[in-house]
Amino acid sequence: MGRPPKAFGTAATRRTAAAPVAPPPRKDSSTAVAKPATKAATKKPPAVKPAPAKPKRGRPKAPRVQKADRHVDLFLDMIAAERGAGKNTLDAYARDLADVSERLQAVGRSVLDARTEDFRAYLAGLTARGFKATSVARKLSAVRQLCRFLYAEGHRKDDPTAMIEGPRRGRSLPKILSVAEVDRLIETARALAARTEQSEGERLRALRMICLLEVLYATGLRVSELIALPAAAARRDERMLVVRGKGSKERMVILNGAARDAMKTWLAALAEAGRFEGSRWLFPSFSETGHLTRQHAARELKDLAIAAGLRPDKVSPHVLRHAFASHLLQNGADLRSVQMLLGHADISTTQIYTHVLEERLKSLVRDLHPLADEG
Repeated sequence: MGRPPKAFGTAATRRTAAAPVAPPPRKDSSTAVAKPATKAATKKPPAVKPAPAKPKRGRPKAPRVQKADRHVDLFLDMIAAERGAGKNTLDAYARDLADVSERLQAVGRSVLDARTEDFRAYLAGLTARGFKATSVARKLSAVRQLCRFLYAEGHRKDDPTAMIEGPRRGRSLPKILSVAEVDRLIETARALAARTEQSEGERLRALRMICLLEVLYATGLRVSELIALPAAAARRDERMLVVRGKGSKERMVILNGAARDAMKTWLAALAEAGRFEGSRWLFPSFSETGHLTRQHAARELKDLAIAAGLRPDKVSPHVLRHAFASHLLQNGADLRSVQMLLGHADISTTQIYTHVLEERLKSLVRDLHPLADEG
C-alpha cells in the first residue's frame, strides 16, 4: 500500500471541382421534350463531418461577466495575464464580482462610483442572505482587489474598501483520515478491481480509483492538479514529478513505488481495452477538457467510501490531501518541507496542520528536556 514519504519526500476536406463537361447540342425548342430530373441529378452530396475540436492549451481566457461593468472584465484580464490565474480561480472571481456589480446596479451605483457605505450594505446583505463568514470574507477579498486595481490604474481616485473590516471567523481544523481509514479505502478499491464477475468498464473504473488514491495519498496533490496529470508521468520511472499548481507555479513532488505501479497498471489496462488511444492525459475522459473532471473524481471517491464503510461526507480528494500532510507531520516531517510539498505560498496556510503535533511535542519535551524528570 502507498505511504507518504516519512520525512522527505477535420477540418472539412476540400472537394476538387470536376472537369467541365461540354454542353449537349442545342435542339429546336419546338421539338425538345423536357425530361424529368433523375435521382442521380437531384441527389445532394454527402455532408462532411467536421473534425472534433482539439482542447486548447495555454493560459485560460478570462471569462466575461454578464451585466457587469467593463472594468470588472479588465480586472479579470489582469489576474489572468499577470498572476497566471487558472480557470477555476477566474470563474470564482467572475461569479463574486458579477454579484457585486448587479447589487450595485440595483441601487444606481457601479464599481467606479460606489462608496464605502454601499459596500458595507452589500456585505450586510450577504449575511442576511445566509452566507457564511468564510463566503463573505472571500467576496470582500475579491472586491478589495478590484478596488485596488481600479485605484492603481487611475479609474478611481480612492479605495472605498480600505476602511472595511472583514468578518471575524474562526479557523476550523481540517478533516483528516487515519492511516487505517486510508488503508481501508485502498483495500476496498483493490477488492473491487479483483472481482471476477464484472464488466470491463467496472474493472477499469476500479483500477482508475486505485491509481487516483495511490497518487493522491503519496503526493498530496490538489484534485485539479491530479486529474490534469499527463500520461507521460506514468511512462517515466522516476521518483520525482513536476507539477504545475496555482498561479502556474511549478513544484516537485515525490512518487513512491505503490503510486508508480498503480499508474503503470492503469495505463496498461487502458491500452489493453483499446480505450482513449493517443490521449495525452493520465485520466482521459469524454469531457470538454479531455480528462476526468473534479466533480466526477469526488463522486467516485464518495461511492468508494460507502463501499468501505466510511461516512461519505468525511471523504473527499481534499481530505486525502489533508491526510497526506498530517501523517507526514506525525512521522517527523518539518512544517517547511510540508509547505513545499503542498505548494502553499504562505506557511501560515500550512500551520492549520500543527494540531496533529501536540502529542508529539509533548513526548519530545518529556523525553528530551534535561529537567523533564524533575518535579
